[in-house]
Amino acid sequence: MPLPFLTRAALAAILVCAASTPIFAASAPADQSGDLFNGRDLAGWIPVNTAPSTFTVGKDETGAPIIKCSGVPTGIMRTEKPYENFVLELDWKHLTEPGNAGLFVWSDPMCAKGVPFSRSIEIQIMLTPDNIDAKGHTMYTGQGDIFSIWGARMTPDRPHPGGWERCLPSARMTKGAGEWNHYKVTCKDGVIKLEINGTEVSGCSNVTPRKGFICLESEGTEVWFKNLRLQELPAASKALAPDMISDLAHAGLRPMFDALTVTGWKEGGDRGEKAPEHWTMGGNTLHYDGKGTNLWTETSYDDFEMLCDWKWTSEHQGKMQRPYIGLDGNIVKNPDGSDKTIEVEERDGGIYLRGSSKSQVNLWMWPCGSGEVYGYRTDSKMSPEVRAAVTPRMNADAPVGQWNRMRVRMVGETLNVWLNDKHVIIDAQLPGVAKSGPIALQSHGCPIEFTNVMIERLTSK
Repeated sequence: MPLPFLTRAALAAILVCAASTPIFAASAPADQSGDLFNGRDLAGWIPVNTAPSTFTVGKDETGAPIIKCSGVPTGIMRTEKPYENFVLELDWKHLTEPGNAGLFVWSDPMCAKGVPFSRSIEIQIMLTPDNIDAKGHTMYTGQGDIFSIWGARMTPDRPHPGGWERCLPSARMTKGAGEWNHYKVTCKDGVIKLEINGTEVSGCSNVTPRKGFICLESEGTEVWFKNLRLQELPAASKALAPDMISDLAHAGLRPMFDALTVTGWKEGGDRGEKAPEHWTMGGNTLHYDGKGTNLWTETSYDDFEMLCDWKWTSEHQGKMQRPYIGLDGNIVKNPDGSDKTIEVEERDGGIYLRGSSKSQVNLWMWPCGSGEVYGYRTDSKMSPEVRAAVTPRMNADAPVGQWNRMRVRMVGETLNVWLNDKHVIIDAQLPGVAKSGPIALQSHGCPIEFTNVMIERLTSK
C-alpha cells in the first residue's frame, strides 16, 4: 500500500463471517509467547474482513507448513491477543513481482471507517520498483518502509522527502519473487525497528497507539508466510495511558459477512425467503440497488453490539418535504400551526432489530438525523418519555457520498446508538421488543452501500 492516505480512501471492505471459515477451527491456539502459527490451522487468528479462501494453511516447496494468502479480497487477519512490547520474527515471500502485502502492529481490532485497513503501523511487505517523484525524490519503496495508517502516529527515524510519517529504508536487503525474506520486528515502548535478512533498515519512534493486535494483510497478490514467532518483552514501567492503547473494548466484534459473498443472509420482506438478488458484493462493499426487499440474517441475536459503515450513493428518490422533529419526538410547528418542513433529496433505509420493523434504527435524510426509531416515536400508545428517547439528540450524519459509522447496542429493551462518534440515542426503552430475533438491512427503495459490518453478542456479559 504505497500511498495509504491517497489511494485507500476510495477502498472499502465488506467483512467475513468467522463462523463460515472452517480453517479457523476451535483447536488449541498457538503458544502466544512462541509460535504464532501452529502449522495445522489458524487457531489464535481472527479474520476481520477477509473470505474463507483468503488465508489458508498449506506447505511450501520443502513441505514446511505455511500460511497462504491469496491476496483477494483486500483485508486483514489479526491475532486473537493484543501485545505491547515484543519481538516478532517471520519469513515471507511473494510468488510474483510486483507483490503487495503488509504486517500491521499495534492495530485496532476492526477496520477504520469505510476502509479495509485498521489504525496501526504498517511494516511494508512489498516487491515493487521505487516510486520517484518529479523532483527525483524517492517516495516509497519495496524495501521495508514503515508508516502510520488511518489515525496512528509515529516519527520516522529519517525525515521523509514529502513530510510523510513514513521511514524509507537505509539499505536494500529484500530478495525478489520466489525467494524467502526474514523479518525481525522489535516493538518496545513506542519504538519500532525492522531488520530484513539480518540488517536493520528502518524504524520509528513516538508511536501512538503502542499496544494492540498484529495483523497480516491481503492486498491483491499471493504471498506466503511461515515461521511466525513472537517473544513478549516486559511492559512499560509506567502503565500506558488510554490513548496509547488500541480499541480493546471492541475486540469481541466479529464480521457478519463473507467478504466475497452474501452467505448467511436472505432477501425477503418477512425475515428472508430467498437468496439475495438485489444485494451484491463488489469491491469489498455490499451494494443495494434499491429494487429488492430487506436483507435478513439467518441467525437470531438477543443482546448485541453491532458496528457498520454505510453511505448514500448519488442516486435518490426525488425531492420531498420532510418535517423537523423536536427532541420530544413531536413534529415542530410553524407559528400558524402547520408542520415545519424542509425539502430534501429523499434517501431512506434502516436496520431492523430482533426481527421487527417497529424496532428500526432509521438511516435517512430527515432533519433530525439518522438513528431515529420511527415505529416507537410515532406510536401514540407510547409514553412521552419513550417517544422522546428514540429521537436523535443531534444530526450527526456525514454528507452524501461519505461513509458513516454507526454502533447499535441492544441490551434487553434498552437501545443506544452512536453515529460518527456522537451518542444520538441514549438509553432509549423499546417496550415489548422481542428478546431475540434476526437483524435486517432495510429495503426502502433507495440504493445504499455497507462495509465493515460486525457484531458482538453481549449475553455472556
